Amino acid sequence: MSARETARHGSAEETLDILHEISQLLNTQLDKATLATCVNMIENGVNPEALAAVIQELRRESASITSPANGR
Repeated sequence: MSARETARHGSAEETLDILHEISQLLNTQLDKATLATCVNMIENGVNPEALAAVIQELRRESASITSPANGR
């Protein structure tokens, strides 16, 4: 890996660390790997608001499946 690629990788890692810290402050409950996937999706053209809506819907569905009130 060239020095330029190493610097770029380090910068990307630092940016992800900062985004993760912000994510923790905002209590998004996204781990670093999930956050990195979301950032990558947004960089590739996914609408951020639509992505947030999908994450919220998946959390609601997960909560309803694992809820003790659903008869399981």
